[in-house]
Amino acid sequence: MMKLIFSTFMLMALLALPAGAQTLLVAAAADLSYCIDELGAAFARQAPPAEAKIEVKVSLGASGNFFTQIRNGAPFDVFLSADMAYPGQLAKDGVADGATLTSYAIGRIALFSLDARFDLTRGMAVLQDSRLSRIAIANPAVAPYGRAAKAALEAAGAWQALQPKLVIGENIAQTVQFVQTGNAQIGIVSYASVVSPRLKGSGSHYLISDAGMAPIEQGAIVTAHGKANPLAPRFVQFLSSPAARAILQRHGFGLPPLPSLPGPPRG
Repeated sequence: MMKLIFSTFMLMALLALPAGAQTLLVAAAADLSYCIDELGAAFARQAPPAEAKIEVKVSLGASGNFFTQIRNGAPFDVFLSADMAYPGQLAKDGVADGATLTSYAIGRIALFSLDARFDLTRGMAVLQDSRLSRIAIANPAVAPYGRAAKAALEAAGAWQALQPKLVIGENIAQTVQFVQTGNAQIGIVSYASVVSPRLKGSGSHYLISDAGMAPIEQGAIVTAHGKANPLAPRFVQFLSSPAARAILQRHGFGLPPLPSLPGPPRG
């Protein structure tokens, strides 16, 4: 039944495309929600003029959910995860091409609030404020940013005490929405979300990475389904291009070192 649902959804997406278009189906972690359309458009623009129009169709969600869907046969061509572990495991399972696994961005987590009563310059100490009744994080079971949030709370010695106050988002985009709608007073979200052009200047934030939390390395991979689509490896390679890296950096992501090129043969 699950495979039938995925197949029906993808068939509907394909039927909506203009005739002659080349199609790329991308499963993208929700932390990319503010920049993935720009990345897709930039990729489509760099195609040779003689090629048919490129349509990048994106589904956004939690990396762990996409991991499960791809293992169960969801016909995505490229998986943009919020960590390296999920795409790496897909390669080990034989449902993705390990040779294409690429680190494309470095993520960090931040406290975010629209409630002026909370002084986020205090860092994690603000979570001890007695007025705090709701704090949002993404689901640690399926969202790498949720796991990072849990680790930050554990490092601060606050995880157990805050259990009754946690509001769990399905993914990091929903976690941001909880703060925006007032369903949470503070959220632990992706730094890229709060400094993106769409949210920059809204409320206040504190970069938890400054408090010693490790950054989050994010990985892209071509799925087994995508190996038949020549656009898939091209898109993964595009993520290391100056154009793509500029978009990611402008939206608050750190940049990994560029993949090393093979040296000249030694004789």
